[in-house]
Amino acid sequence: MTRARAQQICCEDTPYYHCIARAVRKAFLCGFDRETHQDYEHRRQWLLDRLIEIDTAFCIDVCSYAIMSNHYHLILYINKTEVDALTDLEVIKRWRKIYKGPEVVQRFVNGEALLKEHYELIADIVSEWRRRLADISWFMKSLNEHIARKANIEDSCTGHFWEGRFKSQALLDEQALLTCMAYVELNPIRAQIAETPETSEFTSIKQRIEESRAAAKTSSEDVAVNSNQALLLKTFLVKGDDLKDQIPYYYDEYFELVDWSGRAIIEGKRGVINDNLPPILNRLGIDIGEWHKAMQPKGAHHFSRAMGCRESMREYAKKLSIRWIKGIGISSKLFPI
Repeated sequence: MTRARAQQICCEDTPYYHCIARAVRKAFLCGFDRETHQDYEHRRQWLLDRLIEIDTAFCIDVCSYAIMSNHYHLILYINKTEVDALTDLEVIKRWRKIYKGPEVVQRFVNGEALLKEHYELIADIVSEWRRRLADISWFMKSLNEHIARKANIEDSCTGHFWEGRFKSQALLDEQALLTCMAYVELNPIRAQIAETPETSEFTSIKQRIEESRAAAKTSSEDVAVNSNQALLLKTFLVKGDDLKDQIPYYYDEYFELVDWSGRAIIEGKRGVINDNLPPILNRLGIDIGEWHKAMQPKGAHHFSRAMGCRESMREYAKKLSIRWIKGIGISSKLFPI
């Protein structure tokens, strides 16, 4: 039975979600269509530009992304602390970056004198906008509608561009988050359109590598200026600091794991795999053999409503008042704790 999106996405369960949107009618999101001999590669930049635009408005952080030929992956973090700290004026300013809003709000922003009922109406509007700024459904709507309109204009057609609503997967614990992030980063390698993370175009791992290299060559001030032209990715845990609002891993360990996993995927093409197992797998109690399977082109990472260790999945199913949830068997193999 299909359940409401509000039941699938709830910040109380987890702030981390894996989202996928796929194009229909054999439409190409990006890349080269061999049947029509048309090149849609420029559409990758459309999607990335729109992500940058809405990321400055929503209180939802992008942890990782991969833009493929007919679909894309996002791992998103609902930043409840950030949205709760916004003033009403900040909420209005953020929302109106992407949506115009009613005239009464514009009059309020301009400092015009309004009636009492107008202020009450504005208070209700701001309350709703605040909720939407931390709503993944609105984030994905703002992204997908924009791309669909541009693609339909370019294709001189009407109708659906996306295959229904986006799919979402709750990532219930650190093990699930790590597995899903690596899975997303390695999409181009599994599809054999890239051989290394640093050559995986339009992925967060390539962006992070380029930003790390730039930071090593330029001053922090220069990097800050350049970062305005790129998607602001959620940061990893910094050594020596307590976990506050970062991704709960050290970046150097995470990159080592992704690189190691990528080499394992294309063993026949790259030769010997580095035998130095990244310690993060052992620390999080992830089964090494099942990790290899999950990272393969047709691996164990089947899309389900949620991912996590057995206890996390059981608690999640209990909260939804269901006796069984797809993916619990896979999760139990990956995270046997």
